[in-house]
Amino acid sequence: MRVLMLSKALVSGTSQRKLEELAKFPGMELTLVTPPYWLHDNGKKQTLEKLYTTGYRMIVTPMARNGNYHLHSYPELAKIVREVQPEIVHIDEEPYNLATFQAMRLARRHKAHALFFTWQNLYRTYPPPFRQMELYNYKHADVALAGNREAVDVLRRKGYKKNVYVIPQFGFDPEIYKRSAPRPMRKPGDPFILGFIGRLVETKGLTTIVEALTSLPDYCQALFVGDGPMQSVLEEEAKRLGVSARVTIRPSVPTYEVPGMLAAFDVHVLPSRTFPNWKEQFGRTLAEAMACETPVIGSDSGEIPHVIGDAGLVFPEGNARELAARVRQLLDDPQLYAELAAKGRRRVLENYTQERIARQTFEVYQEMLAKQ
Repeated sequence: MRVLMLSKALVSGTSQRKLEELAKFPGMELTLVTPPYWLHDNGKKQTLEKLYTTGYRMIVTPMARNGNYHLHSYPELAKIVREVQPEIVHIDEEPYNLATFQAMRLARRHKAHALFFTWQNLYRTYPPPFRQMELYNYKHADVALAGNREAVDVLRRKGYKKNVYVIPQFGFDPEIYKRSAPRPMRKPGDPFILGFIGRLVETKGLTTIVEALTSLPDYCQALFVGDGPMQSVLEEEAKRLGVSARVTIRPSVPTYEVPGMLAAFDVHVLPSRTFPNWKEQFGRTLAEAMACETPVIGSDSGEIPHVIGDAGLVFPEGNARELAARVRQLLDDPQLYAELAAKGRRRVLENYTQERIARQTFEVYQEMLAKQ
């Protein structure tokens, strides 16, 4: 089984663990095509990390229009496809992107099966040429992978009729995201930390956490770890509500410090808000926190309730009183707290490990080849 995977997301070293797991399956010949770096829309340059590279081939190739989500492409891709002669082309891109169209045409030219991946959970129409590229990719893909359930609904509404499988783009390593020591026993009045880690942006609904503090005991505190334009807004809101002494904002930390930070939170809160052009597509920090046996509370935006399942608590987005009520459930019921901590870890092990995601992906590959 010769598989060529095209993915800019795999410049991230930790995500490459999925490929190591994929490469372990019998008969797998896996080649990754990825750029030397990716320019994020916030101006950050993410340089390729080669952390997990065992068992598969990595081809690092230039990218045209790097940083443009919809119009980037790979000038050397035709030559690479001729060399690899893949049976399956796994295009880790949205169906309306130029890179997907480019790879899909090459797959068709070389009589290879192909699939694309989508996170898009909001229905949007696109002007030419994006709609035409999207329809071409719908027509010629064998199957599609979706990162969340609502993305399946969007594909159906836009006319995609073939099989779609809900498989998150990447899993989590439970040997990295874990608790290194048992959580210390809380004494009455000890600080109870409502933690958030990630970009401080409006879509994450972070002021809801600050507002919730006003309905919680004084020993409840908020800790925001990250950078972004909402920092000053959070500081002003805390001052306005008289809870500045209970709100701490720290700059973002390196990825290797994230598990320890999540384990130190008493609860991880993801209060995302839905906007006309965005809703939560997954919520990776929820799964990371659950793997660290930190209970989670999330809003009902997008995929969050499905990620949490019965391993955490959910509140209506934007409703600070309901968020405070969920926190009080944890404060008032130590048994519930312990149960959710254990359930969270178990849910990640059963659904979101790199090995689990790789196995589901491999099974899709097998189905694609079985249709020959």
